[in-house]
Amino acid sequence: MLAIGLDIGSRSIELVVAKDGSEIIYMEREETSFDYLTQTRKMLRGLRCDKILVTGYGRHLISNMFNIGHITEIKAHAAGLYKIFPEIRTILDIGGQDTKVISIDDNGRVIRFEMNDRCAAGTGRFLEIMAQALGCRVFEFGDLAMAGQGGVSINSVCTVFAETEVVSLKAKGASPADVAMALVGSIVQKAAGMIKRVGLNPPLAFCGGVAKNVAIAKGLEEHLGVPVVIPPEPDFTGAIGAAFLASRL
Repeated sequence: MLAIGLDIGSRSIELVVAKDGSEIIYMEREETSFDYLTQTRKMLRGLRCDKILVTGYGRHLISNMFNIGHITEIKAHAAGLYKIFPEIRTILDIGGQDTKVISIDDNGRVIRFEMNDRCAAGTGRFLEIMAQALGCRVFEFGDLAMAGQGGVSINSVCTVFAETEVVSLKAKGASPADVAMALVGSIVQKAAGMIKRVGLNPPLAFCGGVAKNVAIAKGLEEHLGVPVVIPPEPDFTGAIGAAFLASRL
């Protein structure tokens, strides 16, 4: 039995095919683009499946157009991380446009969650803008921050205000590495506040595209004093969860 999980995110679309509810046999990722309906059609073309579920911010349109079931991102990420790390009870997901903290029970069911979806502060989009302001590429941001020596601070994680602070620090001669380190610190503090409000039961699972940033992962470990575990493909956890939940339909 083949099941497909689709995660229609703000920045990318992830597709996962699971066999017999236990084995992932295919994974694909594409940019969402403005016309994500056409992107989804292209990704599904030629794929055979028995069940399919869609999640992510574009799930309602895709669900209606293809007449398939949909689930929330919270439930999908909880199922995906629980499948990968059965021991985890607290999840941090930082994606392209939002941040989510999820607490799950011993069976992988969602107990409590908090979601910041009204502001891009601390998300992938925030990092893209800050990387541009620092003159580096977003995938270089983490290594740049790891080279920082400290000594500067960013007081806001609002994208507009933080960018203004970055420009001001550059004008004062601060190094890009030190500014990147300060930006990571502000992201970690914001995420840690959400985690503490939901409740932290270590280890912490970190997923979403921002989980690829080594400096943020290390900063979370140091700030929270707990191990942080990251799946091999941190931006696929929603699609993985949707695929395995589809297998149970």
